[in-house]
Amino acid sequence: MSLEKKYPISIFLFALILMFLCPQSNAEDLFSETVGAVTIQAVNSTTPLVVPYITWGGEAALFHANGGLQTKPGSIMSNLGLNLKLVPGNDFPQQVRDYLAGKSPILRGTFRMISQASEVIGRDDRTKGVVFGQLTWSAGDHFVARSHIKKLTDLKGQKVVLQTGGPHVGMLYDLLWTARLSKSDVNIVWVDDLTGPNGPAERFRNDDSIAGCFVITPDMVALTDVFVPLVSTSPGADSQSEDTSTGKTVPGAYVVVGTATLSRSIADVYACRKDFYDTNKETIEKFFAGYLKGAEEVVKLKNAYEHSDSEEYAALLQMMQDIYGAEVLPTLEEDAHGLIADCIYVAQPGNVAFFNDPTNRVTGFEGFNKAGLDMAVNWGFATKRYDLIPSDLNFSSPTFKNLLMATDATPVHRKRFKAETVRAEVEALNENNVLDDKTLISFTIQFEPNQDTFSETQYRGEFDRVVELAEKYGNAAIAIKGHTDPSKMLATIIRTGLERGILKRTETGGNYRYLMNGQPFGLKDTRTLVKLIQQQKFDEGSNLEDPYQIMDAGLQLSEQRAEVVKQSIITYAHERNIRLEAEQIVPVGLGVKEPVIAKPTNPTQAAKNRRVEFALVKVSSEVVVHSDFDF
Repeated sequence: MSLEKKYPISIFLFALILMFLCPQSNAEDLFSETVGAVTIQAVNSTTPLVVPYITWGGEAALFHANGGLQTKPGSIMSNLGLNLKLVPGNDFPQQVRDYLAGKSPILRGTFRMISQASEVIGRDDRTKGVVFGQLTWSAGDHFVARSHIKKLTDLKGQKVVLQTGGPHVGMLYDLLWTARLSKSDVNIVWVDDLTGPNGPAERFRNDDSIAGCFVITPDMVALTDVFVPLVSTSPGADSQSEDTSTGKTVPGAYVVVGTATLSRSIADVYACRKDFYDTNKETIEKFFAGYLKGAEEVVKLKNAYEHSDSEEYAALLQMMQDIYGAEVLPTLEEDAHGLIADCIYVAQPGNVAFFNDPTNRVTGFEGFNKAGLDMAVNWGFATKRYDLIPSDLNFSSPTFKNLLMATDATPVHRKRFKAETVRAEVEALNENNVLDDKTLISFTIQFEPNQDTFSETQYRGEFDRVVELAEKYGNAAIAIKGHTDPSKMLATIIRTGLERGILKRTETGGNYRYLMNGQPFGLKDTRTLVKLIQQQKFDEGSNLEDPYQIMDAGLQLSEQRAEVVKQSIITYAHERNIRLEAEQIVPVGLGVKEPVIAKPTNPTQAAKNRRVEFALVKVSSEVVVHSDFDF
């Protein structure tokens, strides 16, 4: 089998999988009303231990480790002394009912799904949720919008559609947070299903008033008719591969952002009842170590399968088809393999980073817990905050150390970006005047004419925002664009142009009008002015200052200032022990090319042009360091 061969997941597969994945309830309802009244009871079964699973590629590690739905002799879980019974858990409210009623001590979902249930499970000390393991990150979800949505801030006042209670609720929350918008700034249209006739894609397709929709990969391809790697685990997989979808495209629709770029948005996790965790911690430790071992082996088998072949992996694909059914996974090579290849395992190092790394404040447990509870309360899923509890599993214990490939439980800092490659790409986007087209969000800070330091006292809010964006958008770049005011350049052009006779000036009522070669010459047309200066139209034979030198000096100054700002942010993060990868941040000097006010008439207007602009930029997968596991 060719390594380059893609394994796209069919639309039919996703339609069957995801129409059952989340509750079909009114998104404005409290989650407690969705679950209903349940009498809390002690966990009534430990042999076998009942563990829910959902239809997702991350479960392949669980199936492999357990040898099937019932623990198979000789399997990873059996060798750890465990006896598991795996049960369907796509109906998340039912999962919560079973959890409260003692049928299973474990919840399986995304972090934000469990956050929605935080009040329901947190009101009683026995059922408080202990989040004890992260399984995967999602990389196959997309926000598709019509052509008038250029930036995330354009969502204000717009109508967007997504599934009630599904994984995209958290994704929308992240996009609004990025744009500094609230839920009230958009008109949310809730639909019952994630795909199919009652899904967001079909509603978006048939209702021109809807600006954007949250969809899975096959629906995204059908709506936009773009080529994407449907099952690639590579970062930046928002473009280029084979289109096997069907469906009516929407003219002008495109992917604004996907989880290949917003790579730290959807985290799959396990949570356990506190009473069970406290009395059966060794069991939970063995269970999760077994899962992580399963993930290591599945990735190894998958790589062998893609390079040549693997009978053991083929058997795993058959097991998945048997468990989920041929209606959900019609084929092994495309659908079952595609389901696995579309998820990103984090493995043991990822869990160390998620739970134990004090520098991982944004996309580790602490950051997800805060953001999840903010969403639960602010969006009406809960009336009160009930914190989820972080795992205190010891990843250096013999259970993990003797079983897994990675045995060092110190925080892991893996370089994600190729420094020269990401810089070259951002600079190329700038040179080709398409950097703005790749920008999701931008914001600015102002500075004084001779300012060469940027203190946290003055810019702390902006520094925090850059650090948070860099973590959430783990496969995007942060461009720091330096700008200078064009006033001095404009004055030099006028003096030089008049002296050489290139420009003619007339005055009417105290207002000047300029002509060049008999044609009106506009001082507000910055692009044309820059082009003329680059062609050295104003410097020959003049004893005055050279406009080219002034423009070039402004460009150099803007580059230096952008670099100073970058170093200030890196220092800020380092002093606070906050994780930040320097290579993700790229300083870019623009000089006078993009003034806010092209022809300032007073110092206040000139000050608006002296600025540093932070831009969140989508980049290609080539700038990112690839790895089997994402941590």
